[in-house]
Amino acid sequence: MGLPIVSPSRLKPARIEEVKIGNFRSLQKVQFKDITPLTALLGANGSGKSTFFDVFAFLSDCFSEGLRRAVDKRGKFSDLRSRGQKGPITFELAYREGGRLDGKEPSLVRYHLEIDDIDGKPVIASEWMHWKRGSWGKPFRFLDYKFGSGSVVSGELPEQHDKKIELPLAGPDVLAVSTLGQLADNPRVKSLRDFIVGWHLSYLSAGDTRVVPEAGPQEHLSRNGNNLANVIQFLGERHPDRLERIFGTLRRRIPKLESVNPVALPTGHLLLTVKDAPFEEGVQARYVSDGTLKMLAYLIQLHDPAPPPFLGIEEPENFLHPKLLYELAEECEVASAQMQMVVTTHSPFFIDALEPKQVWALRRNERGYTEAIRAADMSGVSHQITAGAKLGQLWLEGYFEAGNP
Repeated sequence: MGLPIVSPSRLKPARIEEVKIGNFRSLQKVQFKDITPLTALLGANGSGKSTFFDVFAFLSDCFSEGLRRAVDKRGKFSDLRSRGQKGPITFELAYREGGRLDGKEPSLVRYHLEIDDIDGKPVIASEWMHWKRGSWGKPFRFLDYKFGSGSVVSGELPEQHDKKIELPLAGPDVLAVSTLGQLADNPRVKSLRDFIVGWHLSYLSAGDTRVVPEAGPQEHLSRNGNNLANVIQFLGERHPDRLERIFGTLRRRIPKLESVNPVALPTGHLLLTVKDAPFEEGVQARYVSDGTLKMLAYLIQLHDPAPPPFLGIEEPENFLHPKLLYELAEECEVASAQMQMVVTTHSPFFIDALEPKQVWALRRNERGYTEAIRAADMSGVSHQITAGAKLGQLWLEGYFEAGNP
């Protein structure tokens, strides 16, 4: 089922429980509630899966590169706003921070972001965070900003009666959480900033995993996997036992594969070689199957010694044998104990390994906007699963209320 990566002493990771999106491309008004640690999105081409995936990439870019750069990477602001709509683009996340040392469940924090444009330039129209400290009373905003002006309640556990501190930002296009989250006085804001900055979105390409990079260990796999050899070098030097367990898992998934080794070249580059059991010598990665390299890259990613708090994987089925997709889903399930995951897929084999509450189906409505329905909420699906049916089978045969291929 996967590597034994869960440590009893490790605190529970942060979890997103709800996402609301408004006016972002085809996601004109979409809400995902009670999100599970591992969530799969499926649907026909153009249903909005990649757009939902890009919500996380866009927010990550906003925090790491700034709002203007995040918008420019995707065209103009008008290209991001839902067609035929006016008003701001809105994102809202409800999440719980990582587990506390006292064992109590952290409070639910809600983050709201509205982006609009003035004279064609993107600005932060509204940005706030709120929470409810106890069981009673209404949530209150401990951070509240509009167009670069606003206030924050500092401290480890901000209360409604605490003093609000006015801290103007450098401009209306600057995120308050990104700026104030760098200050030690705002640990709740910092926690959200660190959470979002730590997200990793994976667009693994078999071709990129064959790149011969410059030698040198690297701790984490890049978005496209072009530093696979460097990460294997790092694991071999710093976490050899973990690397061997990863190879053991890969050997169980891909029979006859014996070893994978990065070889330092005189040019200062690193060449990845793969050896099959029947042969004495390994071959260069460029001669190895796409599926083998992608499965290796996913295992490296899923069993990172310092995993990201959130991992997004887009369409892992490309180049992977159908049988491997079920097994990859099992590996994702194990890894979701350490990080939250969202996977977009067209594969019935991947969702066969999941439960109805973990799968959302997307479709376009008559107005052209995306709707999202959880498989567990579809009529008859849970009953048929109990009777022995598989999710992928039900999806292919048209039993889903949305997202049918």
